Amino acid sequence: MSEERLVKSRQRVADHGEVFTPRWLVDDMLDLVKGETERIDSRFLEPACGSGNFLVPVLERKLAAVQARHGRSDFERRHYGLFALMCVYGIELLEDNAEECRANLSGTFARFLGSGAPDEWIRAADAVLAANIVQGDALQMTAAGGGPLVFPEWGYLGRGRYQRRDFSYDSLTQRSSFQGTLFAEFEEHEIFTPTRTYPTVTVKGLAA
Repeated sequence: MSEERLVKSRQRVADHGEVFTPRWLVDDMLDLVKGETERIDSRFLEPACGSGNFLVPVLERKLAAVQARHGRSDFERRHYGLFALMCVYGIELLEDNAEECRANLSGTFARFLGSGAPDEWIRAADAVLAANIVQGDALQMTAAGGGPLVFPEWGYLGRGRYQRRDFSYDSLTQRSSFQGTLFAEFEEHEIFTPTRTYPTVTVKGLAA
């Protein structure tokens, strides 16, 4: 959000308890886990993401880490930048907020890429965000259409190739009770196995 607009309307506050967190408070909270916010591969899930008040600053910190570590190679910078975006997730009850969150994250990534980047990078980012930012009810663990919430685990395999595996949200919450990290590694168990595994893909494939 361009201004510190913490309430969209009184009716939305009454109906949904919608109040946005100010940027200064977001920064203070993220500083408590500063090391994780600066890890490119650490995964953040915001179960009431609104328009991205938490997720945009998380992505900004991750992209700064990408710039510091991979800024000398445009190839690695772009691919690790997209991977940083892949590690940001959100659930939002209201459709307009979910759309605004995707747009804000996409805009943040576009500014990181700069004006000379091919359009396919933005299309790839938007495809990732369509899967990562989900309209649904985090408490009920249901998507907007009533089905189960599902999130992709993205991995960067190097040389411009990514791997996607989908997991149900309820299995991820069970994982967190074991170790406390999203998509943590576990021995094979039925609740920790993906619901779907995709072929490896490039930016061009994501953008198609």
